[in-house]
Amino acid sequence: MMFIAIKTKDGVIKGKLSFYCRMLGVSRQGFYKYLAIKDRPWKYQDLADAMRVIHAEDECNDTYGRIRMYQALLLKNPTGIKIPSERTVYRVMDEIGLVHRPKRKPNGITKADREARKSDDLLKREFKADKPLEKCVTDITEIKAKDGKLYVSAIFDCFDSSVLGLAMKTNMKATLCEHTLDNAYLAHPDLRGAIVHSDRGRQYTSETYRQALSKYGIIQSMNSDGGRCHDNARCESMWARMKSELLYDRYNTESLTTDELRVLIWRYFISYWNNRRICSANGGLPPMIKRQRYYQSLGLAA
Repeated sequence: MMFIAIKTKDGVIKGKLSFYCRMLGVSRQGFYKYLAIKDRPWKYQDLADAMRVIHAEDECNDTYGRIRMYQALLLKNPTGIKIPSERTVYRVMDEIGLVHRPKRKPNGITKADREARKSDDLLKREFKADKPLEKCVTDITEIKAKDGKLYVSAIFDCFDSSVLGLAMKTNMKATLCEHTLDNAYLAHPDLRGAIVHSDRGRQYTSETYRQALSKYGIIQSMNSDGGRCHDNARCESMWARMKSELLYDRYNTESLTTDELRVLIWRYFISYWNNRRICSANGGLPPMIKRQRYYQSLGLAA
C-alpha cells in the first residue's frame, strides 16, 4: 500500500493507480481505506514508548522477552496506558524491534570427590520455598578474563531467587565457598538453620566448607549419589541467565581483567538482579520487592 501511495502521490495520479493496483493485486477500495487511516497515530504508540523506557533502564533489560516485558508493564503500571494481552505486547515488541538475545548452554566446572563424606539430598529437586532463608542453592561458575580466570560463587534463596552471598576469586579453592557463606551470613544472620544445597564438588565436601556451615548453624544438602546437574538445576539456570544477560554478545570477557569483571558481576547481582530485574518465577516481581511484600503481609496478619 505504501509503495502505491508513493508512486501515485496518494492516489492523485489515477492512471498509475489503476496499473499498480492491478499488478499488485490490490483493490482500489482497499487502497482508499489505507489512505484514510495512514496518517492516524498508531494506537499502541504510548505502549511502545513505555516499553522503550523499560528497555533503556538497564543494559541487561534488552534480554526481556514478551513475558518479562508484560510483567514489567504490570509492575510499573504507566499512567494513562491500558496494558493489553501478552500476545499484543509481543506484537508491539516485534513491531518496534525489541528482541532479546539467544541463550547459550553453560558448562559445569566443579568435580565430584568420590572418596569424601557426602551429605543427603534434602531438596530432591524441590526448589520452591514458602518463606525467605529456608532453602538455598549454591554453586561456582568460571569466566575467562585477559589475565586468567575469574571464579564466581553465589548463594541464591529459593524463595525469591535473591543473591544472599557473593564471592569472587582467581582460584576455585574451598575458601571461595567459605567466603560466600561469610558474606551471606553477614548480610542475613537469620540464615542460621537454613538448608544450603550444592553439587558434590570437592569444595563442598571439604573440611573447610563443612566447618563454616557448622559455625553458622547451616544445614548442608548435596546432589543425590550419582546425581546429575538437574539436582542443582536452579543454580545452573541462574548462571545461564547471568551470562546470557550480562556477558554473551555484550562483552568480550577475554579483553577484560578479572578486576573489571568483578565490578560488572557485583553490580549485576547486587544492584540489578536483586532490586530491579523482573523475575517471572516471582510473578513478575524483582526479588527484593517479593521479599518486602512477604514481610509486609506478616505485619498485616499480626
